[in-house]
Amino acid sequence: MNSKTLLYILKRIGLAVLTVWVVITVTFFVMHSIPGGPFMGEKAVAPATQAALEAKFGLDKSKFEQYTTYLKDIVVNHDFGPSLKQRGRTVSAIITDGMKTSAKLGLTAAFAALALGVVLGSFAALMRNRIPDKIIMVITTAFVSMPSFIMGSLLLVLFAIKLAVLPANGATTQGLILPVITLALYPMAYITRLTRSSMLDVLGQDYIRTAKAKGVSKSKIIFGHALKNSLIPVITYFGPMLAYIVTGSLVVEQIFAVPGIGRAFVNSITNRDYPLIMGCTIVLACLIVVMNLVSDILYKVVDPRINLE
Repeated sequence: MNSKTLLYILKRIGLAVLTVWVVITVTFFVMHSIPGGPFMGEKAVAPATQAALEAKFGLDKSKFEQYTTYLKDIVVNHDFGPSLKQRGRTVSAIITDGMKTSAKLGLTAAFAALALGVVLGSFAALMRNRIPDKIIMVITTAFVSMPSFIMGSLLLVLFAIKLAVLPANGATTQGLILPVITLALYPMAYITRLTRSSMLDVLGQDYIRTAKAKGVSKSKIIFGHALKNSLIPVITYFGPMLAYIVTGSLVVEQIFAVPGIGRAFVNSITNRDYPLIMGCTIVLACLIVVMNLVSDILYKVVDPRINLE
């Protein structure tokens, strides 16, 4: 690793830390500026009891004092604090439990989407303007245009209710099949179109024509030159997409009752569970900035001609 690459990585790490800090700050103050509180919805809570609860969790202090205390806890103590609603449980434990399911669900969906998308996109590019290409483009356009909550609902009704071949509850391993399909369809369709477009552009380059003129085999041209160079935009998309899917689609996890971090995030917002909202937001932000950094570094691996600046 040369000095320029190292400097680039250090600069990106610094920007990543700054980005996460901005996300923490904005989320914290916006969340606390909304009228109400985590104990307002609890039935028959006396003012004295509510005041005691707020004092116990430090909510009686000024917003700036709460903010500095929270930053100190996550930076120095690596502690997201206790959940305000799930009594006796810490935010870290809730996120860890949710990530076990969300990671399994998200990684399976992401890599299935990547594999199918690259294969279908390459095949469509090689069969340009023929019937297979047109069929693939029609299907992927439909998947890209259809929101995940509609696709999830359709799959739920068809396979869980009408055919009764798969469970509707995502709490079991078999129950993750429908959520995986739902999460994978959109990115698979997008990667297919991205790969097709990129490969068509690469196949029209001068060095491909030169390789053909020199008698290089078709398989070597496709797999050794065209496919490798056409993956750069796919890598650009795959990094953030992986972070998004791994953290769990909020809608998909709600539809299939998947006990992942996405569902925990939705419930935390509904219940005004401040520490859990912050914890989920920080995890999501960190995953996105890390995957963006990894994607940028992978550019250099896939195409050595790219200069990291």
